[in-house]
Amino acid sequence: MVIVRVFVAGLVLACLPLDVAAQEGQGAQVGFGPTAQDRDQPVEVTSDSLNVDQTDNTAVFEGDVVISQGAMRLSAPRVLVVYLPDRSGIRRLEATGGVTLVSGDDAAEAARADYDITTGMIELRGDVLLVQGSNAITGDTMLVDTQAGTARVTGRVRTVLQPGGDDR
Repeated sequence: MVIVRVFVAGLVLACLPLDVAAQEGQGAQVGFGPTAQDRDQPVEVTSDSLNVDQTDNTAVFEGDVVISQGAMRLSAPRVLVVYLPDRSGIRRLEATGGVTLVSGDDAAEAARADYDITTGMIELRGDVLLVQGSNAITGDTMLVDTQAGTARVTGRVRTVLQPGGDDR
């Protein structure tokens, strides 16, 4: 019985995509997007409405909000943009109401996402679903490092790998 379990565990590990490295208690490290994201590219936002508050350097975009930066796209019903104190650029974005993040062939969904433009880190929280080809990973939180092109999924991570699926 022990030999069968070791064999099955080895077989499962051998079938994992090359970019998945699960560590017990630490979540799953995965690749995200085709390459690292260039944070110096312009951020374009489209929406149905915009409300700007110059007293606290914020803007609220609502209604079919789509934010793009290079090959990355983020969409949500509502996005709060927080500008740098001197208003020379964007410090962070807070997307709520159901968020979709796409980079290349990889796509993730969550209840909300916070994107720190200065560090390039995106935190997705709430029923996270990451789809890479025919494989899927779910968890409570996903932290995307746009500079490295990687992500870490944590919080009761569940991975579904399709036999003969992508060999990423």
